Amino acid sequence: MFQKTISELSAGLRSGEFSCEELTECFLARVERYDGQLNSLVTLTRDSALAAARAADQRFKTGEVTPLTGIPYLHKDIFCTEGVRTSCGSRMLDNFIAPYDATVTQKLKDAGAVMLGKTNMDEFAMGSSNETSFYGPVRNPWDRERVPGGSSGGSAAAVAARLAPLATGTDTGGSIRQPAALCGVTGIKPTYGRVSRYGMIAFASSLDQAGAFAASAADAARLLQAMAGYDPRDSTSIDRPLEDYSAALEEDLRGLKIGLPKEYFGAGLDTGVADAVAAAVQSLTHLGAEVKDISLPNAALSVPAYYVVAPAECSSNLSRMDGVRFGYRCDNPRDLEDLYVRSRGEGFGAEVKRRILIGTYALSAGYYDAYYLKAQQVRRLIRDDFVRAFSEVDVILSPTAPAPAFRLGEKADDPVTMYLSDIYTIAVNLAGLPGMSVPAGFVGNLPVGMQLIGNYFDEGRLLNVAHRYQQVSDWHRQLPVGFEAV
Repeated sequence: MFQKTISELSAGLRSGEFSCEELTECFLARVERYDGQLNSLVTLTRDSALAAARAADQRFKTGEVTPLTGIPYLHKDIFCTEGVRTSCGSRMLDNFIAPYDATVTQKLKDAGAVMLGKTNMDEFAMGSSNETSFYGPVRNPWDRERVPGGSSGGSAAAVAARLAPLATGTDTGGSIRQPAALCGVTGIKPTYGRVSRYGMIAFASSLDQAGAFAASAADAARLLQAMAGYDPRDSTSIDRPLEDYSAALEEDLRGLKIGLPKEYFGAGLDTGVADAVAAAVQSLTHLGAEVKDISLPNAALSVPAYYVVAPAECSSNLSRMDGVRFGYRCDNPRDLEDLYVRSRGEGFGAEVKRRILIGTYALSAGYYDAYYLKAQQVRRLIRDDFVRAFSEVDVILSPTAPAPAFRLGEKADDPVTMYLSDIYTIAVNLAGLPGMSVPAGFVGNLPVGMQLIGNYFDEGRLLNVAHRYQQVSDWHRQLPVGFEAV
């Protein structure tokens, strides 16, 4: 069952070939058998998963079902889940039991999906390798000595190993697309505001967006369909009709104009990755798409702009983690100042502290205009580059990451080199555009991802292009060695 598509699983549940409870047991068994090699989960919710599966079986008897009813999934541990620990990969929230559900959590419950557990992640979503988690690093199922990417590395690794058919993630600067590429799965980040951020613990509020992981674009479309939509509780949520993402999957690609940004195919790109993406482009042209070279002249400024904007916003958002209201509290504080200093010093990891310090400095009196305001002005230039590009093309295509997965610890002592892992993904978040990563080949035994970037609210087109490509390729069907047994 674990290699079936969502459509096949749903059909099997409808026909009575197997029950929701049997399907859930299958994936729980895989988690218990294989996750010790990956460390992709923080919390396994076995009892509540089986209860949800039994409730889904009852829904099938009444006919009140959706495409996700009875389908197991894993939830990134950044979404609040009522009665279940929501840690954000941090010691600071290790003891935090969420008192309510995030909107995404509630939507998936309403759809009848079955949550198996919460996935490991970089602390407060700050990282590109899933090595900053309080619970230890996640390992890439294709090579357990390499990183899965981050910050949603637990979700990507779990889907790659088929510990669940679906998983949620969040993307602030590439945190869905980059791990999807490094783990050989499909990951989509929708337009900013398309999915509610209510109950999703904030890193950088103007950049964070929830999205979906799956083996294929068709499966990701079904998960995103259930997650997306307007939410009046989120002031950044867009009140706009929601399209049927599955309806457009089979549309013809003839006449589709694909832009290749020259800035994303130059120095620093691994030759094996470049060759794999070039072969994928050829496949798309055989399907009728037209390819055109374009330029995004301010792309090189995306990393420095991001690493001013994101830390500034994280400094503000994480100020509430102070040892007073919830979360970690130091032992025997001498006074209020000692409580604040030691609770935050002991509760946060090194990378989170680094970004808080950078952000606080950028927002301080005398430096706000020179750093934060200037970064926001550069952000507008980056957005304008995309607006001009989409006046010429329908979709932009690039590598997702400059190289395959690197070794655990390889970049741990060099934050700047680590930050450059997201060099092709960050601009999409700064502009608020939708983007996705699609498996496009291998360098040795390590997966390569192809990034597709769309115009605002053009998720359906991205899923269509990815789906048509996956009909003529089988990279997304590959399973890492050692995870084949039931």
